[in-house]
Amino acid sequence: MGIVERLVWHYDEPFADSSAVPTYYVSQVARQKVTVALSGDGGDENLAGYRRYYFDKRENILRGIIPSSMRRPVFGMLARLYPKADWAPRIFRGKATMENLARSPLEAYFRSVSAFWPEWKAQVLHGDLIRQLAGYDTLDVFRKYYNKVETDDLLSRVQYLDIKTYLPDDILVKVDRASMANSLEVRAPMLDHQFMELMATIPTSLKLQGIKGKYVLKKAFEGRLPPDVLWRPKMGFGVPLAQWFRNDLKDMAHSVIFNDQSQEILNSSTVRHLWDEHQSGRRNRSTELWTLFMFRLWQKQFM
Repeated sequence: MGIVERLVWHYDEPFADSSAVPTYYVSQVARQKVTVALSGDGGDENLAGYRRYYFDKRENILRGIIPSSMRRPVFGMLARLYPKADWAPRIFRGKATMENLARSPLEAYFRSVSAFWPEWKAQVLHGDLIRQLAGYDTLDVFRKYYNKVETDDLLSRVQYLDIKTYLPDDILVKVDRASMANSLEVRAPMLDHQFMELMATIPTSLKLQGIKGKYVLKKAFEGRLPPDVLWRPKMGFGVPLAQWFRNDLKDMAHSVIFNDQSQEILNSSTVRHLWDEHQSGRRNRSTELWTLFMFRLWQKQFM
């Protein structure tokens, strides 16, 4: 059994965070030396460590300057006209930012953390399934938590949102199952309830300063950790999905994703469009394809 099939079996549900792959292998290596390990899970959510918080804050500053009556039509039009240049340097990839600026802070953040943007989700799901969902919208889950926070600080709102959704439903599931699959127990001290309550009292200006997240934590450890460790750029736990789908994983992914069993769940023409866009190099559709790939593998094993 290959690593992707093994992960599908261990996760026991459609789980499409590709960083589960390196998490599994890191756990495997750690288990050779220890039976219990500590993780920093919760640090990014508590202390604004994700880079997306910086981009979200920057967008909200612009929203505060430009009235909504101007933002929606102007940036909406620019987003439609601006090409999706996944191949270009980041400075030239402005389509997503324009899409976000045309929307409310909540809608924009929802898009920034979604594997499928709402308009694509509506196209990739089969019409019969959409009718059975009876109007269910994932955004409503986000809205419930976002509106529950009694503060005008928009960064605090998305941090709380992540603590209630992304952290327990993705990060903790990923680490727990990848580690236990290797008989390794992982503890997360930053999720101690007293520590989290303390972090919630600290102003976000001390958590995110410029592009530096976890600022107050890093200042607290100055003199105790080497500067090149403490202030190094944040490194994600990503894998080269775009290359995998065009090379090593291409044949397997194609045979799994385009299996006929998905007819009543997925819209085959939309799936084909996403696949062809990615293979041509016009767009990077690796996140969407990985989501479909893991769902189809789960379906194959458990249905």
